[in-house]
Formats: sequence, C-alpha cells, structure tokens
Amino acid sequence: MKIKIEQKILAKNEDYALANRKYFKRNNIFCINMISSPGSGKTTILEQTAKAMKDKLNIAVIEGDLYTEFDADRIRKTGLQAVQIETKGACHLTAEQITKAVHKLDTANLNVIVIENVGNLVCPSDFDLGELVRVVVLSTAEGDDKCAKYPKSFVQADVMLINKIDLAQHLDFNIAKVKRDARKLNKDLKIFEISAKTSYGMNKWFNWLTLATKALKH
Repeated sequence: MKIKIEQKILAKNEDYALANRKYFKRNNIFCINMISSPGSGKTTILEQTAKAMKDKLNIAVIEGDLYTEFDADRIRKTGLQAVQIETKGACHLTAEQITKAVHKLDTANLNVIVIENVGNLVCPSDFDLGELVRVVVLSTAEGDDKCAKYPKSFVQADVMLINKIDLAQHLDFNIAKVKRDARKLNKDLKIFEISAKTSYGMNKWFNWLTLATKALKH
C-alpha cells in the first residue's frame, strides 16, 4: 500500500502570513508590502512619507536587504521605528521573518507598518507576508517594459508608484505605455506619478495612505 503525502512548499509561509494578517487587522495596523527593483527609490519614498506624515500617522518600517542596515539607519534618522532583516543572500522576505520583526517593534498606537521588501520584481511576488496591501514601485530609469516582463508583481499590486517622474523627459520612458500595460494586467490598480526627490505628486500618495489607513478601522 502506498501512502501519498503532499504538502505545499509554501504551506509554512502561508500559515505565518495568515497569522500576521489576523494580527494586523485585530490591532488596526495597516500593513503594506512594498516591492520594486533595486534602486527604484523605495527608501527615499519612505523617508519623505515619514517627514510629511509624522503628525498624522504613527508609522514603522521593516527593511529587507541581503546585507547591511543602511536603509534601516536612514529610516531611523527620520524618527521612525525601523527593524532591519538581513536575508544573507535570499532574494525575498518570508512571513516568519515579518512575525519576528513585528515583535521587535513597539506597536502601541501604531497605525502603519511598511515592509520594504528586498529589491527584486520576481521572488517577492511569490511570498505572502500577511500584508493588507501591496505597493509596487517602478522608476522611470528602469525602462517602460517592466510590467510586461514581470507581470506577477503588477497583477498582485493594489498601488503602483511611478517614481523619478522628473527624469522621464530625459529617458526613453513612455508613461502612457506603462499605464496601459499595467491596467491590462490589473484594471483596478491605482497609479500615482511621483518624484520622491522633488516631492512632485507625493501628496496624492500621502492622501491615499491616510484614507486607506482610516478605512481599516471601519
């Protein structure tokens, strides 16, 4: 007699993700999983968000990088709590790592946790971290073909931030094409054109974050 034993490879991750999501909802913490390629400007976006929203929202950041605490140190300088996860070469974060990181935060009165995932448009899309929304960042310096090349990251996203929009005029980047490609994959995707460097369009992102956080409590 043969006994067939099957278990999904990501079963353990899904268990942690489910527990994380329940925790965030129970404690009214709006958790965002922010995904992008390296160098898209995620940390700069979070720095500017911290400065602009410091009197409106209590935000904490979980940073994911292969090595170093550089990004966590940048966030701490804004006054926010930040926990660094060094993956030691892994190209994504796991839900279990998020569980452990959250336990290092003072979550009393916390409104938002942003997970800045490892810079990668492939691996992070396969791992549910228990977040409530996903935000994908695409910078104009990366080229306008990324939605077509890495569709899963855009299919699963709730929001796309097109960053470094101030550079678009100097680059071969077709904004209309990117929006068209993205909405073919995800018709409900919210898209904001921003420049974290110049603050262009950032108020739209701030307003969305404020409203989405308030909506969690209702």
